[in-house]
Amino acid sequence: MSEPAKNPATYQDLFTIPDHTTGEILAGELVVTPRPSRRHVFTSSVLGSEVLQRFHFGRGGPGGWIILLEPEIQLGQHTLVPDVAGWRKERFPTSEDDSWISVVPDWICEILSPNTIRMDRITKMSIYRDQAVPYVWLVDPLNKTLEVFGLQSSGAWLTLGLYAENQTVRAEPFQDVEITLGSFWMD
Repeated sequence: MSEPAKNPATYQDLFTIPDHTTGEILAGELVVTPRPSRRHVFTSSVLGSEVLQRFHFGRGGPGGWIILLEPEIQLGQHTLVPDVAGWRKERFPTSEDDSWISVVPDWICEILSPNTIRMDRITKMSIYRDQAVPYVWLVDPLNKTLEVFGLQSSGAWLTLGLYAENQTVRAEPFQDVEITLGSFWMD
């Protein structure tokens, strides 16, 4: 005997989760995770600040981007909340009828946590590939690493760079400016 079909989660289901959690809808499933640890938030905040200053505001960098921390993005059937996302300014929707953003970002950064590492690496990377996000960064604050991926025309991810510890990097799509990874780590 087969299992009864599950009802896919809807946007309204996000309003039923506790306040101290983050909700996403991935492939029709409501995924609820606790708020991130302080190490995670530290890395996300510092990384976001680095990219925001240089690429959003153009201070010490070329500008031309809209950078948002924890935006709600709806891509097809998925409602996602990446840690940091960016759109080239000319592609960012200045107004939409809903609270989520419906335009595919030009760059997404996920900060890996023990509780979300499989979801970020497997489920979300597959969604980002299928939705044609050009660049994804995976940052691991525990292991002090940055992985940079670019989407190829074949639809496969290409590893563009692997960095660790205190390296100074020029990582796509922000290769115009050097970023020192050492500032991303809490200790």
